[in-house]
Amino acid sequence: MLIIAEIGQNHNGDLEIAKKLIRVAREKGADIVKFQLYDVGKIFTSDFQWYKEAKEAQLTKEQVLELAGDCENVGIEFSASVFDLERLQWTEELGMKRYKIASRSIYEEELINKIASTGKDIMVSLGMYKEDSFPEINTKGKVDFLYCVAKYPTMPEDLDFLNVDFSRHAGFSDHTIGITASLIAMARGARIIEKHFTLDKQMHGPDHTGSMDPNELGQLVRYSQQIEDILGHNTAK
Repeated sequence: MLIIAEIGQNHNGDLEIAKKLIRVAREKGADIVKFQLYDVGKIFTSDFQWYKEAKEAQLTKEQVLELAGDCENVGIEFSASVFDLERLQWTEELGMKRYKIASRSIYEEELINKIASTGKDIMVSLGMYKEDSFPEINTKGKVDFLYCVAKYPTMPEDLDFLNVDFSRHAGFSDHTIGITASLIAMARGARIIEKHFTLDKQMHGPDHTGSMDPNELGQLVRYSQQIEDILGHNTAK
């Protein structure tokens, strides 16, 4: 089972908060912490509700290198969704192990092809994918597709687990409030869980409400370990 604590923008532009999130995620047993690397002017217009907050949370190359080094020091894998070719180059320079293609990037052919050309493993969220079959990504690495609903937060009634085959979908990118949906996904066969992670759900920002807090991350990790004990270990990691 692979548990990804997505820090995303939840550091609110404060590197000390980002580093504390990394340390706490490691302490609670997450396998990966994930950030979002973007140029806010390329993905949002200035009238976007959270434009100011996204701008404040935009990381520089130097900050990315610092956070990746912090992950190495505490012993947790650094990962990121990259939203343009410049930031793909950043993560290649620091030797990132695997990539995540976010729902919003699913139709960005040039970016996807460049990521695929690295030959590294890729996880793909399908929250904005409209086709019946999975997208074709030609790469030497492994490609894992994640069930996702692109609503923030996602309401329980928006989920369609009864029609999701977790023997085909490798996992679940969870935007619901709480961890119940992630627990159900694991029980139904998901071997990768990605969920936003925050120190405090009451913090200001677009993703804190639908994020898990440290206590919930600990619960999620313990449950995943119990699932592995009962059903046997898998090769997600």
